[in-house]
Amino acid sequence: MSGACCAPASGGDSGGGREIPEPSAVRLQASERERAQGLRAMLRIPGGTFSMGGDDSDAFPEDGEGPVRAVRLSPFLIDSTAVTNRQFAAFVRASGYRTDAERYGWSYVFYALVHPGARHLVRDTVAQAPWWLAVEGACWQAPYGPGSSWTELSNHPVVHVSWRDASAYATWAGKRLPTEAEWERAARGGLERSRFPWGDELLPRGQHRCNIWQGRFPQVNTGEDGYLGTAPVKTFRPNNFGLYNTSGNVWEWCSDWWSTTWHAADRPETRQDPAGPPAGEAKVIRGGSYLCHASYCNRYRVAARTSNTPDSSTGHMGFRCASDLPRTGR
Repeated sequence: MSGACCAPASGGDSGGGREIPEPSAVRLQASERERAQGLRAMLRIPGGTFSMGGDDSDAFPEDGEGPVRAVRLSPFLIDSTAVTNRQFAAFVRASGYRTDAERYGWSYVFYALVHPGARHLVRDTVAQAPWWLAVEGACWQAPYGPGSSWTELSNHPVVHVSWRDASAYATWAGKRLPTEAEWERAARGGLERSRFPWGDELLPRGQHRCNIWQGRFPQVNTGEDGYLGTAPVKTFRPNNFGLYNTSGNVWEWCSDWWSTTWHAADRPETRQDPAGPPAGEAKVIRGGSYLCHASYCNRYRVAARTSNTPDSSTGHMGFRCASDLPRTGR
């Protein structure tokens, strides 16, 4: 997996060759009223052409960040924030859905965030990234392992959700996951070829604009931005389109299969409403997380990208939803 230090795959070292369980069925859909309300709350991103990708000195060519290319998108809707624990809890209550982490029985937690009562439940570490611990019982309801609770983080982004879990929520809500191109278009907020959603300077006028690691990774996080783990979804100011926290906080799932080369050739399917390759082994994640640091994972830049397998979950991966415009227009 590209960027394994950023997001370990659950089918990797700790996976032990397990059979992948089928995701539980979504028994219900949100009511028509709830679905309509959810769509009305979304942001309308205008159609048009934007410069997608990055090729500056910070770029990771091996991740397929380039080439910088003109991509044209139809208008679409997108959530202003990542889906919160409170929103995901409502989905679970209504549908009876069980996440992949719950079905597997464990998920990855950053070592410094493991709840004291769950330290005896650590089953393994990731060899190439020993700061990731596979903790039995860690899931969206217990994000730091048993003893922790989502209710204390109700307005934080839900984590320990796989791509399959995120897709199930989106379907229930009458939405979908954004394509990678839609995600980047929305995250840029109308700025062309900037490093971040607000411009090129990480700390404009000395102000923190995103939730990432400060200090020496992975030993010391000074928390100068105010957070050691996730931050509430409306922390920091939004970009020019009204989206919050598209840099840092949590990685966000996109609908596309991962490839580092599919998008390079100039052809209609890569330049007009691209939806990614038709098949693959991993799904795209974008935006970086609270664990990103320039010394090892400078992927909180808006052009940066990496991937994970569809059943994987960690304590720093979440999602936001998108939608086509309603047929009646908006």
